[in-house]
Amino acid sequence: MAGRIEDYALIGDMQTAALVCRDGTVDWLCLPRFDSHAVFAGLLGTEEHGFWRLGPAHASDAQPPTAARRSYRGDSLILESEWDTPRGTVRVTDFMPPRDGAPQLIRIVEGVSGRVPMRSALRMRFSYGRVVPWVHKHDGRTVAVAGPDSVWYDTECETYGKSLTTYSDFTVAPGDRIAFTISWQPSHKEPPPLPEPEASLEATEDFWREWVEHCTYHGPYREAVIRSLITLKALTYAPTGGIVAAPTTSLPEDIGGVRNWDYRYTWLRDAAITLSSLLRTGYREEARAWREWLLRAVAGDPENLQIMYGIAGERELGEAELDWLPGYESSAPVRVGNGAAHQLQLDVYGEVTEALHLGHMTGLARSDYASLLQLKLIRYLEQHWDEPDEGIWEVRGPRRHFVHSKVMAWVAVDRTIKLIESGDADGPLERWRELRDDIHRDVCEKGYDKERNTFTQSYGSKELDASLLLIPQMGFLPPDDKRVIGTIEAIQRELSTSDGFILRYPTEGADEGVDGLPGDEGAFLACSFWMADDLAMIGRVDEARKLFEKLLSLRNDLGLLAEEWDPRRQRQVGNFPQAFSHVPLIDTALRLTASGAYGG
Repeated sequence: MAGRIEDYALIGDMQTAALVCRDGTVDWLCLPRFDSHAVFAGLLGTEEHGFWRLGPAHASDAQPPTAARRSYRGDSLILESEWDTPRGTVRVTDFMPPRDGAPQLIRIVEGVSGRVPMRSALRMRFSYGRVVPWVHKHDGRTVAVAGPDSVWYDTECETYGKSLTTYSDFTVAPGDRIAFTISWQPSHKEPPPLPEPEASLEATEDFWREWVEHCTYHGPYREAVIRSLITLKALTYAPTGGIVAAPTTSLPEDIGGVRNWDYRYTWLRDAAITLSSLLRTGYREEARAWREWLLRAVAGDPENLQIMYGIAGERELGEAELDWLPGYESSAPVRVGNGAAHQLQLDVYGEVTEALHLGHMTGLARSDYASLLQLKLIRYLEQHWDEPDEGIWEVRGPRRHFVHSKVMAWVAVDRTIKLIESGDADGPLERWRELRDDIHRDVCEKGYDKERNTFTQSYGSKELDASLLLIPQMGFLPPDDKRVIGTIEAIQRELSTSDGFILRYPTEGADEGVDGLPGDEGAFLACSFWMADDLAMIGRVDEARKLFEKLLSLRNDLGLLAEEWDPRRQRQVGNFPQAFSHVPLIDTALRLTASGAYGG
């Protein structure tokens, strides 16, 4: 059985990522890209679906010992885990070196004290655990082949096969360092070069140290901000600049339920807000790469803007169910692809335009095509902003006039007006000023409940929605507007859990709620960070700081967050780690630091 979601560590090479459990088991790895088929899919099934365990030998492989300590080496993505055993202490260092060639996962075992018996158990299963590869020796190396894929396994230890698994049994003493590496290669090509684990470790450490040095944030929450930034960098697909929402699929929002989605794609919304956080902390190169990715993905067809694309800009992300996988803790179905790709979500135009605007304001080199794209997006919105859509939460029920979507349409027009006013673009300024006023008036008249003094989820509805917390952050209304304060307080009353965290919208007890799905979900962590932001904006800074620090306490021991927090089970749920949780963590830290609202 897979570990708890928060028991996992992330390692990666900016092209794919692996999840490593506390017991030294790699339960998830897709090769060669984030969105490729998994070689280890035990996370969504059982050990029969692929895993790689490396740790102290134990009488029962079914209950391997967990590490006594683990941490990242400094500000890096190099994981160090230590086990204390009756015979001594051992350390395992796991990492994936940033690459130009074959992807590698390297594991180095180091004796610390005593003499510790160790075991490596490697079970590769291709196509999400469905295909057993042909495992054989080639020039002294072990290789697993299935169809177009091959994975090469290199170690100085003796290996043997048993029960369709490759084992190594060995003992380490103080000073011993023994490396294990797997490398992916297309099966029709020559073998990948022999790995150089120690040189790769040094190069990986140098890479992360140099990257972190560019961070311009030096406030009281630096540790949390740096770890979140490293996580966001790890979710960036280096060859194209695309940013995945998470490196996993189908980790459930509701354990045992059906709210299981594939997040290994680039949502324009998530990528745009990630870009904003990177720009605010000094990372212009990532912003430039994402802008280039955006221009390629959208190409000359902004009228058919998708809400998400593949990491290289692919448009077809057809959704399918993998019925041979039982799902994480029996949360089925397991889905790959995402059928929401072709939904209409008008808010995306606002998020993309806001990101382009921020790049312009922070000195990102001007791009004439980016400005042209922005103008084309507004011309589309001019004709469609008043249509119902599926909204920010990708509801699979009927379309509605979501207030947040209209607010973000206003943002798109507002930021484009600012671009024209700066002299960097030409457009029908007066007409679009009138459009901006029309959208603003429409929202305030149709999306606001005067009796309750709150904006609502959609026109004519009574439900609330945490996305309304973005109204003051986007500048749609000032923080001291009574309607803003009323909305914040209403969301606190009606969408707050017993822990004080914020739900996206009401789902509890509904057979099929506003999102068209059965079941409930946890508190959405991004929304809880938005609440902390809003509280700081309306002057309740002590309350904001307390909520923010409570949210920080939900991170696992390595500083990572999933999408949601289950208040009943007191555990993280949803895909992991989640960009949409780490981005607002950074933004709230910056806001609280600027306001001086932090503890000693």
